[in-house]
Amino acid sequence: MFPVFLLSSFCCAALLLARPRALSPAHRDDVAAVQAAHRRPTQRSGGIAVFLALAAGAVTLPANLVQTYAALIAAALPLFLVGLLEDIGQPMTPLRRLAAATASSLLATVLLGLWIERVDLAAADTLLRFAPIAILFTSFAVVGIVNAFNLIDGMNGLASGIGSLTAMGLGLVALHAGQADLAQAAFVIAAALLGFLVFNFPFGAIFLGDSGAYVTGFLLAWMSILLLDRVEEASAWAMLLIFFWPVADTFLAMLRRTLAGRRTDQPDRLHFHQFTMRALEILWLGRQRRFLSNPATSVVIWVLASAPVLTGVVLWNAPGAAARALGLYALLFALTYLLGIRLLKRPRRGAIADGPFVPGARI
Repeated sequence: MFPVFLLSSFCCAALLLARPRALSPAHRDDVAAVQAAHRRPTQRSGGIAVFLALAAGAVTLPANLVQTYAALIAAALPLFLVGLLEDIGQPMTPLRRLAAATASSLLATVLLGLWIERVDLAAADTLLRFAPIAILFTSFAVVGIVNAFNLIDGMNGLASGIGSLTAMGLGLVALHAGQADLAQAAFVIAAALLGFLVFNFPFGAIFLGDSGAYVTGFLLAWMSILLLDRVEEASAWAMLLIFFWPVADTFLAMLRRTLAGRRTDQPDRLHFHQFTMRALEILWLGRQRRFLSNPATSVVIWVLASAPVLTGVVLWNAPGAAARALGLYALLFALTYLLGIRLLKRPRRGAIADGPFVPGARI
């Protein structure tokens, strides 16, 4: 795994030193975006480094898995290219991004002859016996994970850190299940992300961008599908626990925007990581220390996100217990979010310069 880590880091360093004109942040107005959490334009070319490291990682895998892994890299290419176009300043509509994610997922299904056949829920599993329904559900699930990782790519090290945790969680489950080759593939993904993380955290010299976040979500989603296909004892609920944080934050965003009468693809500043950063600034750090509050937020979220990942690893073959744990984490996530928003809306002494937290206001 170490060569993959080194290659990812080397490519990040090369991109930062070369500063290619096409990837210059001057092509975009990222800082003015409503969801922006940084105050200076930054390269979003990290996805290139991660993708190259992931592709090269095929040579480190066992021979029996190389073809499968190469097929996934090939299937991810349309999604990567669409994300890269967005990263270099070519606007991509939500429909185009959705089409690219769906195309990549369907391509992986064709190349591997594989789709989700069970979710450990009797009624749903009956429906998934019909291939057309199962293929559509697989595309829906993969597209959801892809977009979930893109939505949490808002702080220094957040998406890559959670992606690394997810990959290592899947790798540990694969080891428990006797699937050493899948474990190695999952650790390749973790190594590529950690190599990038060196430059992304804590100061945010470079970002994953859409291309990196999309490919990360795509490959991790398919790693879980491969595990469920190979290991009958593996629980789909445990897989969902391992992906809990990005899925929960995305579901909450969709629900929040729907209840507010807005489009679900319209960005806002109310993600869990955004209000966590605001809380750190109001309660301790102050607004002028964004260089501290941004990475500190990622550390807080890493700790919180690691709990369901570890639970999923422990309960990898216990669907009933994993489902109950998932319900508990979902309840805690919702209650913590609602309580946090309520507390931050209260004006506090000493916070006059920052002002109270107002949902939807610019930070």
